[in-house]
Amino acid sequence: RIWLYQDLTSHTALQFLAWVSLPVCLILFSAGFVHIVAPQSIGSGIPEMKTILRGVALKEYLTFRTLVAKVIGLTATLGSGLPLGKEGPFVHIASIVATLLSKLVTSFQGIYENESRNCEMLAAACAVGVASCFGAPIGGVLFSIEVTTVYFAVRNYWRGFFSAVCGATMFRLLAIWFRRAETLTAMFATSFTMDFPFDPQELFIFALIGVGCGLLGAFWVWLHRQYVIFMRKNKSVNSFLQKNRFLYPGIVSLLVSSMSFPIGPGQYCAGELNTHAQVHGLFTNFTWTKEHLTVEEMSIVKHWATPYSDVFVGLMGYVLFTFIFSIMCSTVPVPSGIFIPVFKIGAALGRMVGEGMALWFPNGVRYGGIITPITP
Repeated sequence: RIWLYQDLTSHTALQFLAWVSLPVCLILFSAGFVHIVAPQSIGSGIPEMKTILRGVALKEYLTFRTLVAKVIGLTATLGSGLPLGKEGPFVHIASIVATLLSKLVTSFQGIYENESRNCEMLAAACAVGVASCFGAPIGGVLFSIEVTTVYFAVRNYWRGFFSAVCGATMFRLLAIWFRRAETLTAMFATSFTMDFPFDPQELFIFALIGVGCGLLGAFWVWLHRQYVIFMRKNKSVNSFLQKNRFLYPGIVSLLVSSMSFPIGPGQYCAGELNTHAQVHGLFTNFTWTKEHLTVEEMSIVKHWATPYSDVFVGLMGYVLFTFIFSIMCSTVPVPSGIFIPVFKIGAALGRMVGEGMALWFPNGVRYGGIITPITP
């Protein structure tokens, strides 16, 4: 899509058509494919896994058909560029794979016929899903505890940790094998100074960021609920959208891709960048508002500022765009998650606060007679 957009610079109408056509086609394909193959693959999959781990049998949620629909549908969804994530689907996929393996390997079939053993296996599979998504095995184990909050056996710690480490390692090895990386590294590496990564005074700002993000998260949940209630109770909207199952996915994908068009509103929300480039830019360790930027630094900042606005407008536009449209996109009947857009919002808010602090304290923060510059 970016290649077509850059190649059609002399035709704005064709640029717009190329920009919106790919997301719309991919979302429509994903919606149609999962509806035909396995409607159970729609959505995140985490609520269903919590239900299964509490002893409720959900028909067709851990079958091969659901796995195929989930993988192909998620691939199309992520390729569309909509503000949607993949953590929930990865957890669902890992749970399906674990279930199928327990049935295929004959030596394990007798073991996992026991319901408690089967729940232990699924809890470990949840850890693998998170570890494979972010390369974070410890986070995967903690998530497996969160999913099984009603009952978590201590003996499952090592099982979840071992399987999560294997999943995270394989995920990073795939990046090397496919020439995406040269060695095993962090997904989003940082280069903070080891002597003074941050000062004690900054802990207060970190706490304020945490409080603000917590309130914003609660507001997101409330707003999502209100949107779903409105869509369900509005009879005129329902009667229009129920005429064809592809109407709602097509309208949402067209609206979101139009708002991210780089020549239009997209210039105020880093619309030209994909998700990985956006997060990579937000994690860069230099001050965007400093006077003299290098060529490499300018190549990053130019996506977040325009001739008419500074980086703060770009960051705020990015937060609003992701916040609002992640709510709309999460209701589209395709395999998708919501964690990654939330992380992107948090990264943008952190960058915004950091840039503000860098402007407020241009010389840095003094502690113990030493002045340390602020790196957003």
